[in-house]
Amino acid sequence: MGGPSASDNYAGVYEGRLQPGSRPALLIVDVVVAYLTEGSALFMETAAAAKDANRRLALAARAAGVPVVFTNVQYKPDGSDGGVFYRKAPVLKAFVEGSPLGAFPDDLTPQPGDRVFTKQYPSAFFGTDLANALHADGIDTLLITGYSTSGCVRASALDAMQYGFVPLVVREACADRHPAPHEANLFDLQAKYAEVISEAEALAVIAAHPA
Repeated sequence: MGGPSASDNYAGVYEGRLQPGSRPALLIVDVVVAYLTEGSALFMETAAAAKDANRRLALAARAAGVPVVFTNVQYKPDGSDGGVFYRKAPVLKAFVEGSPLGAFPDDLTPQPGDRVFTKQYPSAFFGTDLANALHADGIDTLLITGYSTSGCVRASALDAMQYGFVPLVVREACADRHPAPHEANLFDLQAKYAEVISEAEALAVIAAHPA
């Protein structure tokens, strides 16, 4: 006999809701060629559709004056700056300095005025100056997108909350290797740490909160 559904199990326990603040930014996590290139060990079938959503969000954000922030991943040739993460996931050699797989796709590249933070670990905040930069700019809300939902997006959303930003994870603009971890992590993020919103809702946040 089956037990209660996940929604039933969480009902009455994790039902809090967060509202956007007054100054959002768009955080695009690791939307790079490795995830978009067939034959790459990191290729994800859903990455292209998520990239298109990110492109639309970036265009809207720039038009509204909402800051756009990109992250990418890069390692020394020997991976020594990747620590245990690099040892655990040797596939990260795709991001050794100079690898074309670490580049931004041609149709979603940082533009003048955008910011780029290069990282070595899952969270966009760990080992970077991202939190200080956002706080200095008065940012209080992050629209979070990118690859992968269960990895760097989740880690970045969790740290965003811990640094005091309202995390809004945009469903259509995230992707993962398989639908099961994608959906499970969106469910858990919504329950405990963030608001999971649609692309349309994200566009509305951008339109309502121009810089």
